[in-house]
Amino acid sequence: MDVAGRVLSPAVFKALTYWPGWIGVPERPEPVDSSALARFLDDLLHELPWWNAAWQVTEVEAVRPREFASNLPTQPNRFTEVSVPGKLCDAAGRTLPFFALVRFEGGRLLRFQAKIGDTVLGPALGRPGRAEPHPFGAVLHRLMVNRGISATDLATKMGYSIATVTSLRAGARSPHPVLVRNIARALDIPEADLAAIAGVDTAPNAAAGT
Repeated sequence: MDVAGRVLSPAVFKALTYWPGWIGVPERPEPVDSSALARFLDDLLHELPWWNAAWQVTEVEAVRPREFASNLPTQPNRFTEVSVPGKLCDAAGRTLPFFALVRFEGGRLLRFQAKIGDTVLGPALGRPGRAEPHPFGAVLHRLMVNRGISATDLATKMGYSIATVTSLRAGARSPHPVLVRNIARALDIPEADLAAIAGVDTAPNAAAGT
């Protein structure tokens, strides 16, 4: 499901930016009809090929802003992100708690994530039928770009093959603790910091790898 760039309807945009009483909102805005937002979220869920159509978003609560669009030098983020609590219901009357995270810029949708019960639905990065790339790949790619270092250079510094670095950067390989340790040394990054980002344990007793 590719949501990036979709245009939000005026009714949905108004519901996503209705934050009465929130810090930074000087005046209480006029109430909005949240049914448009419920239908919007329901349509997104129904685009999932495996979604059970019997379940629908029947109600949403007041939207809670998390990140605000800003042009201030100290906060240059250009997007807005809000959380939307709600409820799912099926034809038999069973209900499940629903929680959506919606990121948008102006009137365009950037990201949609949801939690249903204890299950988190995140935006897919890989094509249908393919494994999802490991998120560390995108981090490594950005670190290499920021430092102007190529896959060949990094592989040489680490003492690994170019194929290993390339697969890591593409997210096709998980960041093993030993790999993370060597990447940190090659890029002159605190090992503990990079390990925390990668979600691995680089302690001395961590399993050895290739």
